[in-house]
Amino acid sequence: MVLAFILKSAFPGVTILQFGARNDFRHALREWNDVARWHSKKINGGRINPPTREKANLQALKFSQVLRGRKSRRLCLTCRCCGAVTVLVTLEINRTMNENPNRLVKVCSSKFQVNPRGEFRARSKVAATAAAVTLAIVLGLVDYLTGREWAISAFYLLPTCFAGWVAGRSAGFAVGALCTGVWFLSDILGGPTYQHPLIPVWNAIMLFVFFFVVVWLLTAFRSSHYYLEQTVERRTAALRAEMEERKRLEHAKLQAERLAVVGSMAAQVAHEIRNPLGSIFLNLDLIGEELNVFVNSNRRSAAECQALLREMRSQVLRIRQVLQDYLRFARMPKSERAVVSLKGFLEEKLNFVQPLLDQRRVDLRKTFDPSLPPVYADAEQLWEVLLNLIRNAVDAMPAGGNLTVSTKRNDAEVLVSVSDNGRGMTEEEARNLFVPFFTTKSDGTGLGLAYAQQVINEHGGKIDCATARGKGSTFSIQLPLAVGA
Repeated sequence: MVLAFILKSAFPGVTILQFGARNDFRHALREWNDVARWHSKKINGGRINPPTREKANLQALKFSQVLRGRKSRRLCLTCRCCGAVTVLVTLEINRTMNENPNRLVKVCSSKFQVNPRGEFRARSKVAATAAAVTLAIVLGLVDYLTGREWAISAFYLLPTCFAGWVAGRSAGFAVGALCTGVWFLSDILGGPTYQHPLIPVWNAIMLFVFFFVVVWLLTAFRSSHYYLEQTVERRTAALRAEMEERKRLEHAKLQAERLAVVGSMAAQVAHEIRNPLGSIFLNLDLIGEELNVFVNSNRRSAAECQALLREMRSQVLRIRQVLQDYLRFARMPKSERAVVSLKGFLEEKLNFVQPLLDQRRVDLRKTFDPSLPPVYADAEQLWEVLLNLIRNAVDAMPAGGNLTVSTKRNDAEVLVSVSDNGRGMTEEEARNLFVPFFTTKSDGTGLGLAYAQQVINEHGGKIDCATARGKGSTFSIQLPLAVGA
């Protein structure tokens, strides 16, 4: 248990630490609350608000084990809140209390180095200070040569502000004092005497006070601006990390959902394949018997054999379609997106399904927005989704009906709708519509709409359905517009 960790001053000194044998030194450092006070008082003249306890925690960068078995250890610690303080501490274990379970750790020497990332390097500070001093002397010489008639005292702000911005507040104060002295000398030597001898002194004091206030405000603005940038960077990094974590969790959730349907998929695959295989096996036996009869009697035709073969072929095609649907759902290919103009795309694709619609006595109605901007999508995957919706609509109208495909813009999205006036669905059927393996068809796999939802979600869109029993159904797809549209 940490009993005390007191830092008495910022100057090198001696500090006594006492903590329990069960706690290592890293734990003691993390509870060092007095660092926050030192931090707020010593960095940039105490202009930084004290960080919270969580932010004031120190992280030992070069401390990987408990202070046991060694007489001393040199540590390098960095403040988490701003990364500005580097503390070099040499520790010594007092082994005179062997029987006492507590230990005395003595900070026999310490060195604090303030190196904020927003500060300039030491060489830059020295060079800036030298340049500011030179400029102040040059301005004093020019002020002396031009006399009082040409007032150039405002130009003394240049070296003062430059030194304060680059080299810090102390350098700014020093250069401001130098500029005040140079101005005072040039004013005394460059013109007649004043009516009162204290007038130039008063003017010099006012000038220095003005420089002092300007440097103070400038450096305060610089510090606040720097720490504001650091806060923005930290929050941006935290937000970026949160977004990455959210994407990872969404991906993990998707993977978990896919794994969750593996069990039901296996049972469904076994059921879907077992029935056609049984039919094929039975038809093979019947074909064998018919061939034996045909060979022996030589009187019967091959019509029955051809019928059985057609049935076998349809069952094999059924197996292939089931396997293709399952594999497509389990291994959805990565989309290859491009800019797609929906009007021309739909006009071209709908021409291919027109014979099917004519055969099923379905009247196709197209309502396209002529000013519809393009979308950024995978054309092939998008057509698979639309074709699935069209086939479902046709199946919902066994006696024929009206099929409407429409597009319109909805703010920053494009809305594609496929409507029919078929039998519609109940509320329970609509609620389970996008659940894998749920189907209202006798020969359906229940994966078409689940696959369609995966594709639309992959495109950053949304698909939903509005339906009522006996009034038809309307499937709506929302897709984001292409960038710049």
